[in-house]
This record gives sequence, C-alpha cells and structure tokens, in this order.
Amino acid sequence: MAQETIFSKIIRREIEADILFQDDLVTAFRDIAPQAPQHILIIPNHLIPTVNDVKASDEAALGRMITVAAKLAKEAGIDEDGYRLIMNCNKHGGQEVYHIHMHLVGGRMLGPMLQRT
Repeated sequence: MAQETIFSKIIRREIEADILFQDDLVTAFRDIAPQAPQHILIIPNHLIPTVNDVKASDEAALGRMITVAAKLAKEAGIDEDGYRLIMNCNKHGGQEVYHIHMHLVGGRMLGPMLQRT
C-alpha cells in the first residue's frame, strides 16, 4: 500500500488549504510557495504516487485534472495569455510529494521550460 501524503490530508480537509475546486475525482488548491502570480495544484483524490503508477482506471481522474485546469485558468483570467501545466515524476523530474499533481502556473511570461546546460 502506498504511503499517505500531505495531499491526502488536504483532500480530507484535515489540513487547511485554499481549495478552489473539489469533486469526487480531483481537488485543486493554491500552492503555498507560488512560483508565478497564479500557481495552483490539481491532484487526484486517490493516491497515485508517480506517473509511473498510473493505471487505465485512473484515466477519468487524469482527464478531469486537465478540464479543471482549463476552468481554473479561465476563472483566473490567464487562459487567453497562456499558462503552463507541469507534472513531475520522481527525483530527476523534480517530484517532491509522491502523490501525482499537476501545477497550473501563469499570470506572467514563464520563459523556457528547461534550463540550458
């Protein structure tokens, strides 16, 4: 069984968060350390540790994450200028919480996706 994360507690509202959307499949809330004027995390309500752990039965939740991202981007007024959706996987991908999550970031020019080395 996968280990519970801080996100599990946010979903159950045991930890306070600025929740912007929640239904039976996903929860969306503001990031506590925003990297852009708009920085929202969108997570499935059931624990999936990494993208590598996604199963076909998770497709509805993953699809909902994208439709919720589009809805929240429109509500935040960043849909026309643009925004970025980011999912990290494991250590080299920059994943810090092992409960998959999508970052919705926007509200300013975001620059290149990757740093040139």
